[in-house]
Amino acid sequence: MKPRHRRMIWILGGVAALGVAATLVLNAFQSNLVFFFTPTQIASGEAPQGRAFRVGGLVKEGSVRREGDGTTIVFDVTDNARTISVAYTGILPDLFKEGRGVVAQGSIEADGRFRASNVLAKHDENYMPPEAAEALRRAGHPVGAPQQFVDKANKTVAQ
Repeated sequence: MKPRHRRMIWILGGVAALGVAATLVLNAFQSNLVFFFTPTQIASGEAPQGRAFRVGGLVKEGSVRREGDGTTIVFDVTDNARTISVAYTGILPDLFKEGRGVVAQGSIEADGRFRASNVLAKHDENYMPPEAAEALRRAGHPVGAPQQFVDKANKTVAQ
């Protein structure tokens, strides 16, 4: 085999290896990509069916209840325009309370209830995820005492 052919085989092998590596990286990235939706967006059908995503808003007052098995908690998440029922099996974060911000990750079941695999509670009085703050502001709900978030419309930080 001539050196020229051997060099061509090495180049083609390298390009093939890079192609396989790029395919694996992009596949892993897409399978771990999780989008955020508000209850209003879910009600309007914008949320993906059969795929994991995040829903965020406020835990509706008086909506937290335990199911018969004692480990499943059902609560409602609202953006003050729409409400979605969320079921979660496990231990809730210490900061989880009615009227506070929450982000739940999971998917919608056949009965229309959101089944959460993970629940994140607002970690202090001055923080709310930018998407949740924007959704609450669009719904006409005042977004509490000084809350910092990035205003995506004019790219400034508001206090």
